[in-house]
Amino acid sequence: MNEIPSFVKSASTRIRRHATAYTELLDQQRHPGRMALDELDARVEAVLDEYDPPSARRKHSGTLVFPHLYAAARHPAADEEEWRVPSVVVAALIAAEVEFRGPLKLSSRQNTLLAEEYERIGAQLAQARLDTHAALAYRRAVALYRINEDNESEDRCGLLLARAETRALPPGLRRWAGFGSDVLCGHGYRPSWLLGWVVAQITVFTGIAVALPLEGEDNSEGGTVYLGVMSFLSPPGLDDTGDMPAEAQALFVLEGWAGVVSMSVFFALLVRKWFRM
Repeated sequence: MNEIPSFVKSASTRIRRHATAYTELLDQQRHPGRMALDELDARVEAVLDEYDPPSARRKHSGTLVFPHLYAAARHPAADEEEWRVPSVVVAALIAAEVEFRGPLKLSSRQNTLLAEEYERIGAQLAQARLDTHAALAYRRAVALYRINEDNESEDRCGLLLARAETRALPPGLRRWAGFGSDVLCGHGYRPSWLLGWVVAQITVFTGIAVALPLEGEDNSEGGTVYLGVMSFLSPPGLDDTGDMPAEAQALFVLEGWAGVVSMSVFFALLVRKWFRM
């Protein structure tokens, strides 16, 4: 095993010290939010103020500076203090921030390695219900994957970021709207999910239409099913629904508008993915 350079040892000691103090602070706050992130930023800056890696380090572009801190965070032992999140996970987050914001320019390989560490840290923070901190980790991962033009990984972390940001919102309309966006289309990252909702909408509208007492000799059950399916893609005209009761006409108009909105959103999201492939 390679010996850890002295500048890494000293920086790691400072990172662990700040992580321990910050983890204790987190444990005292029921819902840590923006103010807690400001405190984290101050601690990262405190480490960066004394972080002065040698210029020779720039030649070693295939590894990260703090792999031992990331390794300790992957399978953390519970802290003796029984904090909500082990301090080694917070130490890994601070270490990643130091590498992300530090003076050393990251290579493409380092971007990928650091993004993967951020993604793992984000999952651990989300599990501990530290959603604002998880969002920070996922946001960094998205940025690093975007630099490397890794669209698949960027979208994966983008979805995790959107979910973490939604959970971090206070209870209310915006939070429920975020949950709805996740269920419908994965916050825009999973447009194919909308097709399942299209089938569900057609089934519901057609079922209601069949249950309604429709008048007219042309309004057989088979014709109603056909009209229910086709109305989703093209709103019916008066020739199609002229002899139907007002309730049925309103139903098919509503279905037509629902179809226009659903399919427009689906194709917009699909085109977005196509142009990024």
